[in-house]
Amino acid sequence: MSVTIGRNLMQDVASTSVANPRPVLDKPLMHYGNRVLERLAPGARQSAYRLLDIAPLTPHFGAVLGGVDLTRPISDELSAELRQALLEWKVIFFRGQTGFTPEHQLALSGVWGPPEANPFFARTRTPGVSRLAKDAKAAGNKNIWHSDHSFMANPSLGAVLRAVEVPAAGGDTMWADMAAAYDNLPADLKERIEGLTAVHDWEASWGALMNDEQKAAFRETWPQVEHPVVVRHPRSGRTTLYVNEPFTRAIKGLSDAENRELLDILVLQARIPEFQIRFHWEPDSVAIWDNIATQHYAVNDYFPQRRVMERIAIAGVPLS
Repeated sequence: MSVTIGRNLMQDVASTSVANPRPVLDKPLMHYGNRVLERLAPGARQSAYRLLDIAPLTPHFGAVLGGVDLTRPISDELSAELRQALLEWKVIFFRGQTGFTPEHQLALSGVWGPPEANPFFARTRTPGVSRLAKDAKAAGNKNIWHSDHSFMANPSLGAVLRAVEVPAAGGDTMWADMAAAYDNLPADLKERIEGLTAVHDWEASWGALMNDEQKAAFRETWPQVEHPVVVRHPRSGRTTLYVNEPFTRAIKGLSDAENRELLDILVLQARIPEFQIRFHWEPDSVAIWDNIATQHYAVNDYFPQRRVMERIAIAGVPLS
């Protein structure tokens, strides 16, 4: 009998594959073929750059910029080109910035706005600069797709990260384009999430390292906040999916079961490779990312090697 069942199953597989080339064990989240990958917002024009050399990492997302020494004063013209490049590419990188100091980093971040402190990060002697040091005694723990500071009422607009010390191998960072994540959602799902609001909170992530007294003290300053599930980027106008796994706790107005089903679909969008870039850090590398348009993931594959980064978050704006 078992042989007959096996033959019948194989016949079903064969007949299904003829009618439909997809695997029999298909899932609703699976998708084959081309994806919609647009670098610019609808109607936006590609910019011309006079001072910056643009080397794209992918045709639509991420670029290494050359032709500029970030240790020199930043002119108004260069500032304008940097702002435009970040809007177009969402993450921009520089290599070989020898002598780039925290003071240079502050000047660079000032192209977009004032710094914004993260209440959970270790500070440095330079106001606004946070140090992220990992080694054999402190393993990396940022290896989850997330958007910085979404637990704040005005989430960080972006960040400037510089490599202070990098491991001999490993320690890359990945970014995901959340505008592409939105663009590739099915039309009925876009309609379903339009106008919805989600609750964001730090307690499930940062709070796991605290006792009850510490959490109560932080809660006085950092209450839960709400952001649209679908955001119109405050500077580019691009429609972007704005939920992330560690900080988005629930979508308002939905049951627990509906929340779990919908958030599972939405947070998984950051994991689709076509929406991603990966950057290998070298000494004197600098990265700048649009924190509203992207999520990122610090790959924790270098333990117990030492990796030291310094970051400035750029003050945010309301998203509603």
